[in-house]
This record gives sequence, structure tokens and C-alpha cells, in this order.
Amino acid sequence: MQIRELTVPGAYEITPKQHGDPRGVFLEWFKSGPFAEAVGHPLDLQQANASVSAAGVLRGIHFADVPPGQAKYVTCAKGAVLDVVVDIRVGSPTFGQWDSVLLDDVDRRAIYLGEGLGHAFMSLEDGSTVLYLCSAGYNPGHEHGIHPLDPEVGIAWPTTARDGSPLTAQLSDKDTAAPSLSEAKAQGLLPTLDAVEGYLASLRG
Repeated sequence: MQIRELTVPGAYEITPKQHGDPRGVFLEWFKSGPFAEAVGHPLDLQQANASVSAAGVLRGIHFADVPPGQAKYVTCAKGAVLDVVVDIRVGSPTFGQWDSVLLDDVDRRAIYLGEGLGHAFMSLEDGSTVLYLCSAGYNPGHEHGIHPLDPEVGIAWPTTARDGSPLTAQLSDKDTAAPSLSEAKAQGLLPTLDAVEGYLASLRG
């Protein structure tokens, strides 16, 4: 597999090698050795999630308190999504910036988002199935969101589905009510770069 760090430090694109024949295809979508070598520590798998989304469904921007945060290793087993990472670490040189990876059932890429980063994606096809490996379990009291359409963040969400039809963003009530990046910062919800780096140093041990 090939692993490339994104423009947001702590996030990586993973492209697996696919082995196909008339029966289908086989690939390793996660491999601990290359992952730990690239990231600097192993993935402590605590929870595995799956979501199925209609075209236009927009989930995020979600993040968790650090420590411990919640790192995510994400792929799309069926369909296609634009997966986005946002740097929400106060004090980071790239604070407020974002990068994206197309996850689909063709290239079968994955994305890794380290602790302290914001995560969101938009489904580009009905039935898009996203799988997440998570470093921590769901903890509702320590998880937060930023509005995915916040103009300050300025994510360029797709307006066209995989089949060429127009897309209309569909948000949950919770994501619709989420604060902007500036509001979340003012409310003290965002992790600091120092806290994130300190926690990551403990993982590298």
C-alpha cells in the first residue's frame, strides 16, 4: 500500500494494492506495520463503525475532546464519498484548513485522521457504505461538532452526484445546529495543538 500525508498534518491517504481476477478483487485495506511506520504509533482499535448514506447526506464536522480524542481509519466499501479532514487544533499553523480524499469502491482508498482533527464526509451515491476503525469508543459527553457549511472553513462540497445528477446537502438536526469554527473556539470546545501533541507523544512512548 501507498501512504501519503495530507496537507493537514496528522491525516493520511492510504491507497491499497488490489489483486483482481475473474472472481473479483482482494486487498488489504489496513495493515498495522506500514501504518505504524507512517504515523509513528500503532492504531489502538477500540470500536468499528459502519454507516450507510443516501446521495447528498453530509455527516460532520465531528471531533472529540483530547485526551483521548478519537482517531479514525475510514474507507468506503460501497458507493462513493468525499471524505474531509479539518484542522481544528488551536495553535496549529494550518488551523482552519481542510483537505479531502475521494473514497470509493473503485480505488478503495482509506483515510486516517489522527486525534484532534475534525472529520466530515458527503455521500455521492445512494447506499454509500462507510467503515470506520476508531481508537476510542463513542462518548457523547466528549464529542462535538462544527457546522459543515461554515463559510469560514469553506469546504468545497460536491454539487454533483457520481451519476451526474445534482446533489442537495442533507444534514442531521444535530449537525444543522452545530456552531461555526469561531463559535466553537470561543466556547472552548476545540482541542489545542499542545494537548494533541502531548497525547500523541504518550502514544509513541
